[in-house]
Formats: sequence, structure tokens, C-alpha cells
Amino acid sequence: MMYSRRIKLLITSLSISLITNFSFAQSASSSNAASLKLKIQKLNTLGSVLYFAAHPDDENTRLISWLANEKLYRTGYLSLTRGDGGQNLIGTEQAEELGLVRTQELLAARGDDGGEQFFSTANDFGFSKTFAETFKIWNKEKILADAVWVIRNFQPDVIITRFPGDPRAGHGHHQASSLIAQEAFKAAADPAKFPEQLKYVKPWQAKRILWNTYNFGSANTIKEGQFSVDIGQFNSLLGRTYGEIAAISRTNHKSQGFGSTPQRGEMYEYFETLAGSSPKHSLFDGIDTNWSRVPHAQHLQSQIQKINDSFNVEYPAHSVKDLIELLTALEKLGNSPWPLQKAKEVKELIFACAGIWTESQASIQKYALGETVDVNTNVVLQAKNISASLISLKANGGNEKFEKSLQLKYNQLERIKSSFVAHAITQPYWLAQPHSLGSFSVHNQTLIGKPEADDLPMITATFNIEGKIIDYEFPIVYSFNDPVRGEIKNPLVIAPPLTLNLHQKAIIFNGKNPKEMEVSFISNAEQTHATITPILPKGWRTEPAFFQVDLDHRNDEESKSITIYPAENATTNDSISFKVSYQTKNTEIAKSINTISYQHIPQITWFPPATAKLSKVETGISAKRIGYLSGAGDLVPQSLREIGLIVDVLSENDIMHKDLSIYDAIVTGIRIYNVNDRIRFIQPKLLSYVKNGGTLVEQYNVSGGLKTNQIGPYPFTISRDRVTDENAPVSIVDAQNSLLQFPNKITEKDFNGWIQERGLYFATDIDKAYVTPLAMNDPGETSNRGSLLIAKYGKGKYVYTSLAFFRELPAGVPGAYRLFVNLLAKENN
Repeated sequence: MMYSRRIKLLITSLSISLITNFSFAQSASSSNAASLKLKIQKLNTLGSVLYFAAHPDDENTRLISWLANEKLYRTGYLSLTRGDGGQNLIGTEQAEELGLVRTQELLAARGDDGGEQFFSTANDFGFSKTFAETFKIWNKEKILADAVWVIRNFQPDVIITRFPGDPRAGHGHHQASSLIAQEAFKAAADPAKFPEQLKYVKPWQAKRILWNTYNFGSANTIKEGQFSVDIGQFNSLLGRTYGEIAAISRTNHKSQGFGSTPQRGEMYEYFETLAGSSPKHSLFDGIDTNWSRVPHAQHLQSQIQKINDSFNVEYPAHSVKDLIELLTALEKLGNSPWPLQKAKEVKELIFACAGIWTESQASIQKYALGETVDVNTNVVLQAKNISASLISLKANGGNEKFEKSLQLKYNQLERIKSSFVAHAITQPYWLAQPHSLGSFSVHNQTLIGKPEADDLPMITATFNIEGKIIDYEFPIVYSFNDPVRGEIKNPLVIAPPLTLNLHQKAIIFNGKNPKEMEVSFISNAEQTHATITPILPKGWRTEPAFFQVDLDHRNDEESKSITIYPAENATTNDSISFKVSYQTKNTEIAKSINTISYQHIPQITWFPPATAKLSKVETGISAKRIGYLSGAGDLVPQSLREIGLIVDVLSENDIMHKDLSIYDAIVTGIRIYNVNDRIRFIQPKLLSYVKNGGTLVEQYNVSGGLKTNQIGPYPFTISRDRVTDENAPVSIVDAQNSLLQFPNKITEKDFNGWIQERGLYFATDIDKAYVTPLAMNDPGETSNRGSLLIAKYGKGKYVYTSLAFFRELPAGVPGAYRLFVNLLAKENN
């Protein structure tokens, strides 16, 4: 599991854990005097808002920032999915791995705009055109239960949806998110709905649910008379407008190419009431947002105001004793939600105002399950005239106590050693079990809604600060210095003792010939000795049938080749996995270790099953040497190599100066005309290559942000049309076209077993010079022939395709390989 952006703050007299956000890459300004002043002001505001949508990037970061930092409400964003089904503009991660990236991007965004992040168990299975289709795949009742759970935990006074529950929302997931929000608004208050949750939470009724209407692109849902709020103010404590904060927050969505320009000046947001009372003067009309809403707590309003008025920006430590008195007063109010929430905020303020800095570091980044993890905890008191001592440290079940409290001296760094036994691998909790197309499988009710699990490697430090005993919990990190970037902090990784990495997601067999597969073994422990046995479907076999792995040091690697013999009657569901038997008699199904590294998010390490699809593809070969010009990032080059093609990844310099005639075909990666600023200079060379007898295959692009107006040799327009049903019928309307005849005769059967979608961003307004041999459509829609365009140009052949080969080829879909091979054939065949 990834590093948690949380610091858990515990009071010894409370049995309930209290959690607040804590950024992995904490900025220098996160505990400065101005931000502390803002946090103190927030103590006197007892209002909460839950923003509700479907995906990472759906949220209105400007509004979230304004709600959290101007109005000082507790503000959360519930994204029903983690964005697993989208495209990736910065790398090749897809599906679960893309969801991991976008989870971290959302957490980074909330760290900038002041919101909190939540998720349901819904899986982003790709574009959906209607809410009905979405609910069919998600299982509406399951995702509704998740939304009710989040509402009952978070207890929002106001719920705001990004979308309406009808076709105006566009994406079926967008429509579904609004309908679920509206139903959950009522269901959360009904004790008869999901009663199994009530042993943890109570029913909750929000005051109102609003739709945050919008005007972007071609969609304008703002109407006269809608309630509106100007959120363009400048926050002097943060030094930015909310439009500036929103841009910083939204720019974290780098995998979607959402770098944003700051906005300043008057900016209005508009709202339409979906249920509950309508606001007339403010979003919180009729809602008590001060301490009078908590019985016996009205006196806290003036007590907090006094702390705020006396706060010394040059010496925040002056407020520590007053904050401790406030914390004691909050404890006396019991375990009701607002006192608990504000106690958590006060403890964080005490720690910051006292100038206590703590960090727990592991001696190495990766340990194996069952090993003893050594931890160094550094503590320094950075404020003068504060009495603080460290009473104990607990590292994930370990316990380091001191005969006498370790009295902290001003500006003197203390280092304490501790250890714990690694009891669980750090796997993302929603990926711990196999999941369906529609949703992840999470059996622990208390985990639902959370961006990450709570049981990550942590240190609990018990302090005595000015006579008050308080526990703080910190993540354990691994820190090192990079000569360019400086200090890098990565999450501590707990791994299986041995991991197996396969170099392909799918192993493609063309005919009956066996194929060699290379398996890399990585020891994550000091020593690893194991027997590895392949697990195969009926009819498949390997040589050898099993083998030994003996690795004597941590991080040792060894590669072995095994020969796989295909079954006579293979199925589309065939795959290979492995059993690992250790000398200790422990046996497990092997996992891989995958690491994802980008500079804008923490390093991600997870452990997917060590498995690969076994796919038999009966295909001829029409081309041998392929040039590939990369776009936004995909796995097509590796996939083409699987069937024996030579694939050279080309640079702009290669295109401009190399003899391209050595290539039987050139293929452009997905979205290249959107992401490559130089493509308008490269394009003439590509078309010249075609004119002189080459074959050019261009994969899909999106309609917005094209770097050149004409992609092909003859005009066509890119639309937003797509076929999202991967089982939608495909009609071959020009069966005699050579592209469908050589080297493979393509039939409707070649479209069996496709995943997620048929294609996206189909062409329209197509010039008559193009042949369009395929037609397809989603149920109830008209036939569309914009998925595949072929044209003669000079002596060569030009192909534009919006079919989702970037998904189908890595997944080992046989028909997709057969058709793509045909696309590569020269025109004279």
C-alpha cells in the first residue's frame, strides 16, 4: 500500500482514532504562522460540505478551496471511482495502475486546496453513455451503500453534485454519480437502509443537496434565477485567490493533462436545488455553524476567539497553553462528532505551535513479510520556553518505553531506535482481492471510503506537552538524497519474501509453436530459497515443470526461461500463474512487484498477481520491420514484438533525417496529434513516406487541442463519437477490401473477446477518398463507420483508426492482433 497522507492524532482518554490529512511531501508553508492562524479561525466553524462526482478531475477545485479556506467548512470530495478506466498522458499505466496514480494525484490536489478525499468501491470501467448502463455494471445498490456510508461518517450539512442525473451530464458515470448522490441524501437518514452500517455509524440527514451548474465546452447549464456565490476573493493568509489555489490543485492531475492557469477577480458559482430547502442568502441558510449546535459547548466560541485574537505570528508557541486548555474542554464534551473533529484539529495545532518536528525513517526502503524492521525516529523541539518530553514510541505493535521521560531540549535533535515485525504487505486495500468489472471487493466495512488503509507502517509517539499527554502517529518513510532533487522521501514497502516479474501481460502464440517466457525473481528478504511451480490450464505445459530459486541477499535478482507449449484447444480465458513453496513449508500464489515513479506524487509500490494471459493468435505476417512514433504513451510496440515484429521506437530526428523506406510500416502512438508540439513539422515527412510507397497507421486522437488541423492526406474531422460496448456487433460492409483479406481474412468473429470498448473519438465528415470498411454502434444508436479509414496516397497506404488497439493488444485479444497485422500490409498486396 502507498504512503498515507495522514497523521493520526490520539488522546489517551478517547478510544476512537482521530485522523487528519498530512501531506507526504509537506510544503514549507504548511505550518507557517499564517496557515496556523487560519486553522485557529477554522476551530469556530462547525459546518461541513461533501462534493460528489464520479472521477478524479470531476471536482470543482475552485469551489472546494473556497469552501475550505474562505468559509472554513470541513470540505470533502467523494469520487466514486479512482479513474482506472481513462487514458494516461504521462506514461503507460492503465486500469488498476492508472487508478493508483490518480488516487495519489487526488490526494495531492486535496493537500493544496484543503479538502479531504473519499472513494467508493466503484471501478472506472471506461466510458459509459447512460446511467442505466453504468448501474448495470457497477451494481447500483452496492455503490449506493458506499455513498451512504461516507455520508453517515462525514455527516455533511450540505451535499453538492458536479452533474445532473440526466443526459446533460454526458458520461454515464457522471449521470450515475448525481442519481446516487440524490438517493443517498435520503437513504443516509433512513435507519431501514443498510442497517448493517448502524453498528458503526448513525443515520444522518443533510440539510440540502445542490447541483453546482456550469458553463464549459458546449454545455451551459447556468440559468437565470439560480442561486450564485462570488468566490473570487483573495485570501491574505494564503497569499492567493481561490482561482490561483484551484489551478495549483488541478495541475496535480498530470496523468490527464490538466495543467491549469490561475484565475483572479470576480468568479461566480451557480447552484440548483435538488432536494431539501433552497438557499436564499448563503449555501448554509438555516444551518447553525457555530458551537451553539453542540450541547454545553457555547462557551467554546469565545474561548477560541480569544486564542485567535491573541495569536502571535512571530511566536505561535504563546498559544500552546491556551490550546491545551481548549483540548481539555473538548474532551469533556464526550465522543460526539464535532468535539472529536475539533479535538483532532487542536492537537495538530498544539504540535505545530510547540515547534515539535518528528520523522520516523526505516534504514532501508523494502523489507520482507515477517522480517524485523529497524526504525530511527528523530525528534526536535524548535520553540523556546515550551516544556515537552517524549514518553514512549510504538512502531506497529512494538513498544519502546523510557525509564524516565526523554525531556526535549530546545533545538537539540534526539534520535530513538525502535523496531517491529512486518505483519502485512503494503498492498492497496482495494486491490487485495480479485475484483469484478464494476467494483472492487472490500470486505472490511470500515475501510470503505478511505483513500488508503489505516494499518500502514506507523510510529505512535506519546508526548507530554505542557503537562498534557497526547499521542501522535506518523508514517514510517525511507529517505535519501538525490543530487538534483535533494531529499526524497519514499514510503516504506513491506513485500512478499519473493516476487516474480513477468515481462509481458499477455504471451502470444502464433500457431502451435512453443514460446519461451522469461521470469525475473527478486528476493525481498535477506535470503530466499523456494520452489516455483507454474499453474496452467488444461492442455498447456511448461519445460521445466518446476524449478528452484536460491537467492542469498536482499534485492538479488535471477532470471529463468521457461518454455510454454500451447494447448490444442485454448480458450480466451487461459492464463499462467505460479505457486511459490518456501523451505519453511509456507506456500503462496506468486505476486509481482511493480513500482510507479513520478515526481509529482509519492512512489507507488504494489503487488499484482504474477500472471499473464496465454493467447493463441492465428495470424499471418504482413510486415516485418515497423517504425513507432510514440504519442501519449501505450504498450503497442511491446505487443507487436510479441508476434515477432521488429519495432523501432522513432524520435523526431529519425523521422526528419532517417531513410524511412527501411520500414514496412510506421505507426503513430495514441494522441500524438494532441501531445506532440512538433507534429505539424513531422507530418509532411510522414505523408511523404506514404506517397513514396509506405504504410502509415495513425491511432486515435481527441478532438480538442489538435496541433494541426489536417491529420491525414484528405480531410476528416475527429468527433466525440464512440462505441463503449465491447460486445457491440461489428458489420463488415466492405468485405472485399484488401485490408480485410491479407494476410488474414477478417470476419465478425475477430471482434469477440474485446475489452472495455470498441473504439473512441471516431472520425466524421470523411472525405470520399477514404474507404470505411467497418460499421458498428452501441445499442439503440445509428451505425457509425468512423472507426477505420483507409486511403491510397501516391504509391502507399494511409490508415486512421479509432479502434482501441492500445487496450486490446496488451490484453492479448486475438482478433485485434489479426486486424492490426492487416493494417500494416503494403498497398500492393
